[in-house]
Amino acid sequence: MHTLQQQDPDIFNLIQQEEFRQKDKIRLIASENYVSKAVMEATGSVLTNKYSEGYPGKRYYEGQQFIDQVESLAIQRAKDVFGAEHVNVQPYSGSPANLAVYLAFLSPGDTILGMALPHGGHLTHGAKVSISGKYFNAESYSLDEETGLLNYEAIREKALACKPKILIAGHSAYPRQLDFATFREIADACGAILFVDMAHFSGLVAGGAHPSPFPYADVVTTTTHKSLRGPRGAMVMCKAEYAAAIDKAVFPGLQGGPHNNTTAAIAVALKEASTDAFKEYAAQVVKNAQALATTLLDKGFNLVTGGTDNHLMLIDLTNKEVTGKIAAKALDAAGIVLNYNAVPYDKRKPFDPSGIRLGACAVTSRGFKEEQMVQLGLWIDAIVSAPANTALQEEIAAAVKALCAKFPAPGLEDLA
Repeated sequence: MHTLQQQDPDIFNLIQQEEFRQKDKIRLIASENYVSKAVMEATGSVLTNKYSEGYPGKRYYEGQQFIDQVESLAIQRAKDVFGAEHVNVQPYSGSPANLAVYLAFLSPGDTILGMALPHGGHLTHGAKVSISGKYFNAESYSLDEETGLLNYEAIREKALACKPKILIAGHSAYPRQLDFATFREIADACGAILFVDMAHFSGLVAGGAHPSPFPYADVVTTTTHKSLRGPRGAMVMCKAEYAAAIDKAVFPGLQGGPHNNTTAAIAVALKEASTDAFKEYAAQVVKNAQALATTLLDKGFNLVTGGTDNHLMLIDLTNKEVTGKIAAKALDAAGIVLNYNAVPYDKRKPFDPSGIRLGACAVTSRGFKEEQMVQLGLWIDAIVSAPANTALQEEIAAAVKALCAKFPAPGLEDLA
């Protein structure tokens, strides 16, 4: 980045500092990952210069000879990886992708039913502070208070009572696999479109480490980062019969020209996701998450649902007598980065909640295995047990940096 360094040293220096932060710290934020150099090169390519309203073969601008091929490659690769009948790779991010689904099937005031935000759902699944909760009649289902698990019979009863036009299966903080067959049965019973938001676990689906929603769902959305290890974008995938409605909802319904550099990077990431190496990565993500979960359980941590089946864990720290925010900030000082998070039936406010959320995708991309996850769990226990001990934080931060040096971060291997 020599030109950037000369032209704008302020931004160059900030990017460089972020590079070293990502290199030297253990990143456990469940929605983050590392992308390959190839993905970063596509993201930073000349394709950022091109405007391309419309779809391949049906554009409103000339000069699309190569852009059409890029987007068509991304679409075909997504179909191959996921077994989707129709794919739209243009949404700018996950939230607009979800809004496109609503625009395709709903009118203002129609009913949707999704997982409650405090119980692991996403803002766009009907949270009252989101447009999805303001423009639609948003109903929600919750986790069982005793087990922390989804109660599918209770979801069925709620769906039959409120008759949603869209039933949403998906989450941002639920540590277990979803039963898509049962969600399909519930959707059929109440006459709803089944919409699966697999933003968090799409990489596990691609790698065969999580059940696929495609035999059951009418429409599926995903971000292309998180577990899928692509750029910051999104896709909407659906049955062929809904293709026209989805495409019209994305463009011209919600946005103009796609970000072609992101589309190219999505295509690169999907090519990577079709490899045996990616399958090994996806399987290792789950192994690593479970190794960390077991270590934390052994140390007396209260994991929501009692463990994990996917890439993430949600931990209620109430029994540790520390808040999620205090724990997250202490861990960050020790080189372990995660987020504080509300837990089901949390008695604290969302900006100062009782829990923390952890994910295993980024550390797995670095090459961490079960042995490193056990050590990580011991460090987390030490910090949470003494969150005000700055000397301990410094000691563990140095150990974290030394460990990270043994596992170069993808895309950052050349950093000194």
